[in-house]
Amino acid sequence: MASFAEPILSTSSCTFTRKPLNLPAFSEYSSLRLGGDTKPLLRSRVGQISVKRRFLTAVTRAESDQLGDDDSNSKGVDRIHDLQKLEDNKQKKSSQLKKRVIFGIGIGLLVGCVVLAGGWVFTVALAASVFIGSREYFELVRSRGIAKGMTPPPRYVSRVCSVICALMPILTLYFGNIDISVTSAAFVVAIALLVQRGSPRFAQLSSTMFGLFYCGYLPCFWVKLRCGLAAPALNTGIGRTWPILLGGQAHWTVGLVATLISFSGVIATDTFAFLGGKAFGRTPLTSISPKKTWEGTFTGFVGCIGMTVLLSKSLCWPQSLFSSIVFGFLNFFGSVFGDLIESMIKRDAGVKDSGSLIPGHGGILDRVDSYIFTGALAYSFIKTSLRLYGV
Repeated sequence: MASFAEPILSTSSCTFTRKPLNLPAFSEYSSLRLGGDTKPLLRSRVGQISVKRRFLTAVTRAESDQLGDDDSNSKGVDRIHDLQKLEDNKQKKSSQLKKRVIFGIGIGLLVGCVVLAGGWVFTVALAASVFIGSREYFELVRSRGIAKGMTPPPRYVSRVCSVICALMPILTLYFGNIDISVTSAAFVVAIALLVQRGSPRFAQLSSTMFGLFYCGYLPCFWVKLRCGLAAPALNTGIGRTWPILLGGQAHWTVGLVATLISFSGVIATDTFAFLGGKAFGRTPLTSISPKKTWEGTFTGFVGCIGMTVLLSKSLCWPQSLFSSIVFGFLNFFGSVFGDLIESMIKRDAGVKDSGSLIPGHGGILDRVDSYIFTGALAYSFIKTSLRLYGV
């Protein structure tokens, strides 16, 4: 027993290497007992150490269990952190996908109801989207990435332009043609930029004029398409059974059918391109958007053509198969081109999304970028290339 007490009481001849330990609290060892034997097992000059012996033994075991080898311990901790990060990323992606699907379905149903309603309901909803989208556009122009190489327009000009863009669809529905109004608005904005304080820059004028065209003028073609082409689609079967309280067969016009087919073609392009890119994507499409691939784009093209032809046969518009294929190609081309244009703007701005209004989707521009040029292409094709509007 003396051989045990001496190393504890005489420590001057021993050298210990002390390391910081993460040991359990003392309270965990405060209830240690000696199996009913409360008599001291050892006596020395410092008194009874039977309980101390038990405590030191437990601490030593805890130390050996917790520490082990330093290198293997640190590697194990790093491995645990890596696994936790992977698990967190999986959960985050799963949560984003759920939000994207849920809000995507909700937005699709809402947009479908708005398109069916037409008239002022469709126009006001489009005007609200245009206003929010134009605000996002001018915020992108003012972002650090774009503003670093140019001078953005003043904030009051951006706000005025957003209001003008929102008024364009309403004026289109009321007057039918807004070419004079757009020209006048552009002239007023240009004068406001020239008379501003400081030194006007061409970059301010160019970004503002493009904003009026991109966010205001192009979306107006959807009003012309949905509300302007009022010729009845006489061969559409669903029109014969449509309730009279909702407009009857006269409600199903060429504009309604063309808008539904065009919207569905854009949705098919985005959906099939995403799925095809995930499954087969290997070759990058362009440096503007590195995640887009030729394989995904081709899959989106096939999906758009297939959806357009299918709906054309179901709704009996247009009558020609060749016209349906051309109409599907224009929808596909407008969708991809509009998506790349917005990707280029965001890339220069140094941001991933144009906003955060829609959970899982980003901003309004992130959702409507594929539709901005598509409406103009669809309307122009029907007006200029389809005899009797394809009826």
